[in-house]
Amino acid sequence: MQLILERPDHEFFLRGADGRAALVNDRRLERSFILAPNALIEDWAVSDVRGLTLADLEPLFALQPELIVLGCGATQAFPPAATLAASLGRKVGLESMTNAAAARTFNVLAGEGRRVVAGFVLGA
Repeated sequence: MQLILERPDHEFFLRGADGRAALVNDRRLERSFILAPNALIEDWAVSDVRGLTLADLEPLFALQPELIVLGCGATQAFPPAATLAASLGRKVGLESMTNAAAARTFNVLAGEGRRVVAGFVLGA
């Protein structure tokens, strides 16, 4: 059987993530970051999803997503209800999950050509 490496059509591919680090393409990141298929924003100033504000989400909204995948660290946590409501008020879905699950979800959605943006909280 012949195996062929298929590269995604987008610039950034998330190889994996946990609560401490993520591997974007071949680069290891150890601080919270924002990722879109064609954008990487490092040093996102978020350390705990439970305190996430609408202002924290502004850099993600600026990338014009239809869905935000929120990687909340090694264990699942949820942002405040007001933050979730504000995101829905902008007609942008917001899904919170562990970083490992968020990495898989981001890659699937990006591979489908969806307008997905992910925020990953690391070091928590």
